[in-house]
This record gives sequence, C-alpha cells and structure tokens, in this order.
Amino acid sequence: MLRGRPRSSADKRNFSRERPSAASSPSPIARPPVRAPPALPRGRPGTEGSTSLSAPAVLVVAVAVVVVVVSAVAWAMANYIHVPPGSPEVPKLNVTVQDQEEQRCREGALSLLQHLRPHWDPQEVTLQLFTDGITNKLIGCYVGNTMEDVVLVRIYGNKTELLVDRDEEVKSFRVLQAHGCAPQLYCTFNNGLCYEFIQGEALDPQHVCNPAIFRLIARQLAKIHAIHAHNGWIPKSNLWLKMGKYFSLIPTGFFIDYEYSGYNYLAYDIGNHFNEFAGVSDVDYSLYPDRELQSQWLRSYLEAYKEYKGFGTEVTEKEVEILFIQVNQFALASHFFWGLWALIQAKYSTIEFDFLGYAIVRFNQYFKMKPEVTALKVPE
Repeated sequence: MLRGRPRSSADKRNFSRERPSAASSPSPIARPPVRAPPALPRGRPGTEGSTSLSAPAVLVVAVAVVVVVVSAVAWAMANYIHVPPGSPEVPKLNVTVQDQEEQRCREGALSLLQHLRPHWDPQEVTLQLFTDGITNKLIGCYVGNTMEDVVLVRIYGNKTELLVDRDEEVKSFRVLQAHGCAPQLYCTFNNGLCYEFIQGEALDPQHVCNPAIFRLIARQLAKIHAIHAHNGWIPKSNLWLKMGKYFSLIPTGFFIDYEYSGYNYLAYDIGNHFNEFAGVSDVDYSLYPDRELQSQWLRSYLEAYKEYKGFGTEVTEKEVEILFIQVNQFALASHFFWGLWALIQAKYSTIEFDFLGYAIVRFNQYFKMKPEVTALKVPE
C-alpha cells in the first residue's frame, strides 16, 4: 500500500518501502463503520458548512484558534485508537541514534541491537542505508549475506515531531500489527523505532495499474478500513486538524489560501493512493488513473470492504459512482496536505530533496484538478 510522501526512486533495491505511519495521512483505522459511503452534501465542494479563509486577517485568527486547540485535541485523538487486548508491549529503549556521522550512527544502531539481537557479533553487523525515505532515515541491520533476519532502524527526521504524533503512530502500528497488516514493531527509542523487515519490491507506476496488483491493494486497504480500532468512541479523522497544524507551521515566507473543507474520510486514503500513480520523484500526472480504471479499483475495494464488514459483496453502480466522486475530491485534499507538508520540510529537513519544488507540483495539480472535480454531481 502506497502513501503520498515523496520518495526517491533512484535506488530500487529489494527492500519494501517504509511502512505507513499514522502521521503521514489521516489514520485509516480511526473511522466509524459504515455500510456504504454516504452521499455528499449538495453544491460546490467547500461551500457547505465551511468558511473561506482568503483574507490575511481572517487567516491569522483561524491559525491562532488552531494553535490553541491542537495540543488538547491531539491528546484526545491518540485515545481514539484502542490497542487490542493481548497485543505485546513495545519496549522503549533509552538510546539516541546520531545520524549525521556514520560512526556515531553505527554505535547507536549497535546499542539497539544489543537488546534486540544480543547473539549477533557487532563486528559482523552490516548497516545499509535506504534511500527511498525522505521524512526519516531508514537503516537495515543484518549479519551474513543472506539477509534472512534484518532489523530496520528508523531515525526520525529533523523537527518531524512538529508533524507527527509519535504516540499515535505507535498505537496505530500496534493495531495494524495485531490484525496482520503491519510488520512486527520491536521497540521504540529516543529518536526513532525498530521494526521487522519484510522482503518486497517498491511498486512503480506501471505496477499499480496492473489489475492483478491493484485488486490486491484495494482488498488490503479495505481490510485496514474495516478494523474497529476505537474503544467505545465514535472517532473523527484528524486530517483537518493536521492541515490546520501544518498551516500554522509554514514559514512566513510562503502564503497560501486555506480554503478546502471536507466531507468523508474513508476516501482520502484511496485518493491519496491514486495520486501516487503519477510517481514521486519524476511526477507525471498523465498517469493518474482514468475513470474506467478507478471504477474497477473502487468496485474491488467496495466488494472487499463489505465482505470484511459482513454486509455481503453486492455493489451497485451508484455506490461506485458516489465513492468515485468522494475519492477524487479527497485527491484534491491530498495534494493540499502534502503541499503543506513539503513547505514545512523545505524549512526544517536535513535530507537532500527539492521539497519546495515538490510543494509547487502538488499545489499546481490541486488548482488544475479543482474545477473538474468540483463540477462532479452526486447521482440521485
């Protein structure tokens, strides 16, 4: 399953991509169960129950309000996620891994391995840097040449605590692991976490268009969305909270019109995935899936979702059409979300990547798609 964070495709090793975290997009497990996607409000998207924030004065007030409520709401959001009883506890190790110097990075990784793989000879340990991730640094640790047992060490990127609720991330990881949707989480440490390596290959744009593959992706995403992961609460997506927080963190040199308001949250992950059909490092939005491919994908998803929820597998054309509209509206939200994210990364990240250029690409596509998407009408 792919996420919207940009990644370099220069190094295509036989390593699976960094697994998605709860902070990289709205949590797919924090959703109320529904039989079918609800109809959208009538009228132009963003005009029902929303406020335009184009004036600078109004914008300053809105950002101030967001900053006041972020800390309280973020704590509550973490408590939406209920880790199933019997899930193994995740140890927290008092270790800090320095990533600026190779030798200090190795020393930190070996300190972790003393706890996780005490039988490994430190002299025999190989550290291999993954080059796909540009939010965090990811290192594979193993001994020998067969790579039968690899420990992944994820070192959080500079200032990413501004973007990511780490407690929520670990809870989400544990919930997904309990349902067979994530690798084993070995531990957390002061500035990162360690988890299981799963052999795999990063999907390219040509892969995600393959029906045999995209049906598997649709089914896996439906499985994740069907997880009941809260403890008696009716959860709400934190997408708009995160967008507001990101907006408040943007360096003052950038100004942006925050104008998009939301409907449904289930469709965000799908719209975000469809955006990634265009690739990441060399983005080509002509590869965005056409209506026919989307309809096939969405039908496979709805069939699987209903099956997991115990509602049968019959899917109507109207249900596909409604979800099609919702998904493409949330594809707009995805562009805006990752555009904001990229502007913040341009200010704080120490990883070599053209974050500002990526932000421009995402915002340009947002404004290009907006007229066509907002013209879509929900069927009667």
